[in-house]
Amino acid sequence: MIVSYIRPDKDFDGVYEQLKLVNSYSDQKMMKIHEELVDQTSQNKRLSERDEVVRFFRSLNGDTLIIYDTWTLSSNIEDLVQMFSCLLKNGNTLHFVKQGVVIDRKSDTMVVLGLIDQLRQILQDDAKKGIGRPRGSKSSSKFDIYLDEIIGLLKQGKSVSEIARILNVSRSSLKDYIESRELKEVVSGVIGVGNDIDAEAMVIGTIRCPNNEINSKEA
Repeated sequence: MIVSYIRPDKDFDGVYEQLKLVNSYSDQKMMKIHEELVDQTSQNKRLSERDEVVRFFRSLNGDTLIIYDTWTLSSNIEDLVQMFSCLLKNGNTLHFVKQGVVIDRKSDTMVVLGLIDQLRQILQDDAKKGIGRPRGSKSSSKFDIYLDEIIGLLKQGKSVSEIARILNVSRSSLKDYIESRELKEVVSGVIGVGNDIDAEAMVIGTIRCPNNEINSKEA
C-alpha cells in the first residue's frame, strides 16, 4: 500500500503546498496513492499525545510512505527518531519528496542521520536567533494561487522570466517566491534530475559536526 502523509506546520509548509508537491512526485514516479492522511494535530503535541497517528503508523507494515520533508513526521528530534525507528523496523519504505531520498531498513545509516541532522540544524539555528519567523517558515503569498501552474511550468523547463510573462507578474517577485519555496530544488527532485546516489550524498554532506567555539572574550 502507498500512503501519503501530510502534516501542516505554521513554521513550515501548509496542506496545499504539501499536497501539490507530494501528488506531483507520485505522478512522476508512477506511484498510485491508495490512502492519504492529513494530520491536523497541533504542532505542539508530542508523539505520546498523537493517538490517531500512532495507531495509523503502527498499522503500516511493508508499506510505502510518501512525505514532503522530515519535519512532517515531527519537529521534535526525540519523537522523530522514534518514528523513524518504528517505521523502518516494520519494513516500511519512506520517500522524502524535498530531498529526493528514499530510505528503508537497508539504507545507509548516514542518510538517515543526515535527514535527522538537517532538522536539528534548522531548529538549533532558529533557537539561536530567538526572534522573527523560523528559517523554514513560509508566509502567505499572492503567488500561492499559481503554485500548481508554477510547478508545472518549472517541470517543463521554463525559466523564471518565461513563467513571469505567462502569468503576467513581476519577474523579481516571482523569483523571490520560487527561491523562498525552494521550488526549483523540489521540482528537480520530483522529476528525477540526478540520481538516488547524488541525493543521498547531498543529505550526508549537510551533516554538521560539533564545533566547540571558544568565546573570544574568554580566550
